[in-house]
Amino acid sequence: MYAAVLRTPYALRTFGSALVGRLSYGTVSLSLMLAVKAATGSYAVAGTVMAVFGAASVFLSPLRARFIDRYGPRRALTPMALGYAALLGVLAAVTWRPGAPGWLLVALALCAGAATPPLGPAMRTVWSQLLPDRRLLQRAYSLDGVAEELLFVSGPLIVGVLVLFAPAAFGVALSAGLVAVGTLVFVASPMVGAVAPAGRQCQERARVVGRIARPVIATLGVGLALGAADLLVLAFAEDRGRADAAAWVLAALSAGSAVGGLVNGAVDWRLPARTRLTLLTFGLAAALGAAALAPGLLTLAAAAACVGLFVAPALTTAYLIADDAVDPGLRTQAGAWVNTAVNAGSSGGTAGMGLLVSHAPLPLCFAAAATAPLLAGLAAAFRAGQKPAPPALEERGPGQSPVTRTPVGEPQSSSPSSPSSSAE
Repeated sequence: MYAAVLRTPYALRTFGSALVGRLSYGTVSLSLMLAVKAATGSYAVAGTVMAVFGAASVFLSPLRARFIDRYGPRRALTPMALGYAALLGVLAAVTWRPGAPGWLLVALALCAGAATPPLGPAMRTVWSQLLPDRRLLQRAYSLDGVAEELLFVSGPLIVGVLVLFAPAAFGVALSAGLVAVGTLVFVASPMVGAVAPAGRQCQERARVVGRIARPVIATLGVGLALGAADLLVLAFAEDRGRADAAAWVLAALSAGSAVGGLVNGAVDWRLPARTRLTLLTFGLAAALGAAALAPGLLTLAAAAACVGLFVAPALTTAYLIADDAVDPGLRTQAGAWVNTAVNAGSSGGTAGMGLLVSHAPLPLCFAAAATAPLLAGLAAAFRAGQKPAPPALEERGPGQSPVTRTPVGEPQSSSPSSPSSSAE
């Protein structure tokens, strides 16, 4: 099943190198926060540095993806990754000992965040190049999502071990090395070299955003719910005098997401992808709302695992809808917009719930958090009822007619030898 994905020529090498680079994203946040706190002695400076770094990384992601679409992964990713790694190296050097000025750390964090290479969207673009069979592509995206979930769980654990033996700044330096090595091996893959640059076609940002509004809205709701859930789990655990148990509850959510992603990739779905995306957001909302009834930490962990079951499938479906909605030369941007939506939603959900949790009982806060994916699902369903955007066209050679692409998950009227519709 998933072995067929990894047996594709160059798939294991390309995917493995991308995961090495993406592990940096799992280690850098905690390392940088601890390093800045140690260097300045101020949580306020550490919080500002992380806010600036995160905002620049998230909100400039579509712009960086646009460069990748226009110039190709090799020409665009290499300078981004090396510049990002160099800036992290400077941050590691500056924070190695106490006394670093706060303004310098904020400036360096802003520049580093702006240069963060979008390896996730780039890898998904390569998957779409590697796997023309839509069912295999569905499995590849599910595998990619589960692996990314595991990276973001294991990254902080690695940092937790490192700080027992070395300064936190060493974790920042490690993050720099991971992204540099991973990206350089990734762009050296023959399959990455086969991704042709789109040139001026990638300037059509309005077409990209308009065509992917449905998955962007849905993943924004998912991100809002996840950001709120992180804070609510901590508040719930502290309310019962077990703040340390919050990590285990969140681990249950991640485990549920991994299981849901693997199951989602293994099933040949019959429902259209846009319908599944709406149902998945509804399921996430129902599971999060049910968490309001949890009497203790064990039942909350079970509810969190149920929430997780819908997370990876919803994101995978959203990425595949976005991939199918645009022209081939715009796929990295489309994936980056979806990625930005979930990350921005997560930050907004945490901030919003931080304001609510001190003024309302926890069950009401859980119910409020559940409204985000519910409303996003309704909005996505409303978009589905509107007149669809013109179908994307495959790029053809000179003198050839364009071929309309069938949206993912829709029936295809093709010859028996053609691959059947994908689950996504």
